[in-house]
Amino acid sequence: MGRSSIDQTTRARSRRLRREMTHQEVKLWLKLRELNRLGAGFRRQGAIGPYIADFVWFTARLVIEVDGDQHGNLRQATDLQRDDWLRQEGFIVQRFWNHEIDGNLDGVMQAISERIQCRLEGN
Repeated sequence: MGRSSIDQTTRARSRRLRREMTHQEVKLWLKLRELNRLGAGFRRQGAIGPYIADFVWFTARLVIEVDGDQHGNLRQATDLQRDDWLRQEGFIVQRFWNHEIDGNLDGVMQAISERIQCRLEGN
């Protein structure tokens, strides 16, 4: 038996996604790592059940997603289904568009910090 309940295909996909992060994911990851040094626990491309979250902090039950053009109308229904599943598992999903990370990284980090505070306070 494996060391966790994560399907091997999902685990392999997660590793591949870590190697192939987008420019915006890399920018955000560098900032989230700063929070990790202060006590946060974000992981990149973390497997949660059948899904892989761009960034997840399991203790705070917080998922951060970075969306680009591929998340337009065609992916909207899939994203909603995925978000519903994650919410049923007790996670909060916070999504940001690539252009937000490129143009307002400080604002993105402020929004994430506020969400972290709420989660840690039990909201």
